[in-house]
Amino acid sequence: MVYLNRGDREHRHLLLCFIILTVWETGSGQVHYSVLEEAKHGTFVGRIAQDLGLELMELVPRLFRVASKDHGDLLEVNLQNGILFVNSRIDREELCGRSAECSIHLEVIVDRPLQVFHVEVEVKDINDNAPVFPQTQKNLFMAESRMLDSRFPLEDASDADIEENALLTYRLSPNEFFSLDVPTNDEQVKPLGLVLRKPLDREQSPELHLLLTATDRGKPELTGSVQLLIKVLDANDNAPAFDKTLYAVKLPENIPNGTLVIKLNASDLDEGSNADIIYSFSSDVSPDIKSKFYIDAINGEIVAIGHIDFEESKTYKLQIEAIDKGSLPLAGHCTVHVQVLDANDNAPELALTSLSLPISENAQPGTVITLINVSDRDSGTNGEVTCSLTPHVPFKLVSTFKNY
Repeated sequence: MVYLNRGDREHRHLLLCFIILTVWETGSGQVHYSVLEEAKHGTFVGRIAQDLGLELMELVPRLFRVASKDHGDLLEVNLQNGILFVNSRIDREELCGRSAECSIHLEVIVDRPLQVFHVEVEVKDINDNAPVFPQTQKNLFMAESRMLDSRFPLEDASDADIEENALLTYRLSPNEFFSLDVPTNDEQVKPLGLVLRKPLDREQSPELHLLLTATDRGKPELTGSVQLLIKVLDANDNAPAFDKTLYAVKLPENIPNGTLVIKLNASDLDEGSNADIIYSFSSDVSPDIKSKFYIDAINGEIVAIGHIDFEESKTYKLQIEAIDKGSLPLAGHCTVHVQVLDANDNAPELALTSLSLPISENAQPGTVITLINVSDRDSGTNGEVTCSLTPHVPFKLVSTFKNY
């Protein structure tokens, strides 16, 4: 804070109008590097001092330092040679999940005079994750009366990597009864499926054993597999059928527990107990989905029971079964694709990365007081932030760079 002598009343108005201006210099642009995830400790990233135009001998006297929100220990600078190197294990999946872009943003600060540089280190993916199915074995129950071209949905595999390392191809072990139906790119919410190509005969083949394998496109490629045990049943000849095979629902985040998501309706052409239907989630549905949603077994209503958070997950894919009460039950299937809509439920966060307090009473106009980083976890306009100071103070906020 700036104090005024009582004898300087004629200058009071003028001094109160002074503003705090930035006195540091910023680089001509961001410096960009890249590093492979899982690189060993000490791996060379870049000659950061040289690239920023700094002399090695001035790094220590000018208090050269690097700051990174939440990732400060992953990268380090050798002050003797000005080289940026890997300091600790970098796991891209842990750092950025399945995001197509992954970078570590560094803020480099030197004093005397104060300079601030912004360095971006791209973390590149390696094929270090094999495809994984929800189960190692899946049991399927099929009536021998099912018609040819009947489709039986399967849960696809997941791969924690991205791009080519996460693009999967599937193959089914050779057999005479089933082929594999793989959705195209524009049918991503549609699951894999087995398609019946030859009539089943329980008396001849009561059980069938198949192997489903997923292979990624990484180098070297990695694979994962699931055993399919198909038990052939004598059952009623009509399976429940939903109005649609795919339902799309938009759901605001932070809705109260008990909010109706959708009411499903399946019908069965049979009579009596063979037409009575029980609704349930598929056995492949993850515990996370079961903690967020509940389906009424009798009326097919799906309601929200857990906290729906856009920042936690933007979509949910619910695999639903409708099973009749026949002595040899049949099942119909559908997918409910839930899109979560963002709400402005996260306040901006402020972080101080440099602080010069207290302030001398003879501090010159233009003295830097503090550097403030502001972020907001929301998306779109909900994530746009404006900053302001308390009115009638001798300070001013100056933006140094745009939001990432």
